[in-house]
Amino acid sequence: MDSCGLTELLRGKGAHADPMACVEDLSAGLAAKHMAGFPHSVGQLVFHMNYWMDYELRRIRGERPSYPEHNSKSFPPSPSPVDEKEWELLKRTFAVLLGELDALARSSPEELQRQVEATNDGDGKVSGTLENVLSQLVAHNSYHTGQIAAIRRVLGAWPPRGGGDTW
Repeated sequence: MDSCGLTELLRGKGAHADPMACVEDLSAGLAAKHMAGFPHSVGQLVFHMNYWMDYELRRIRGERPSYPEHNSKSFPPSPSPVDEKEWELLKRTFAVLLGELDALARSSPEELQRQVEATNDGDGKVSGTLENVLSQLVAHNSYHTGQIAAIRRVLGAWPPRGGGDTW
């Protein structure tokens, strides 16, 4: 996948929903609401995406972040967010992390082929080139953005102000 494709998928082009549009106009109350059949709230999903984007960005920078012993460690306790202030912080962090990924996705072809060191056993699933790590993050975010869209539909809060398919 070329850098243009990564950027488009990261920002929700084509069949992918725009992750920022899916969260930016949602209230903290709706973001914390749990729906039957969904294990996590929108707020918990945003926290989780932030967790893994931050983790991989740190690894890309050559840091050695600790890999969680279980995926549940990458989700906050319920309820999340606890208030509007926490929700605004989660959304701002989400926007900043997406911006950092977007900038990396626009890297030169040579930089995209740079190897990213696996620093923990769990990294083996997403090790390899910068492009591979970014592709995995795009897929991860797209999956959870789809969950957020489904939760918003059930909440009667779809489409978001920023737009989204309604068919």
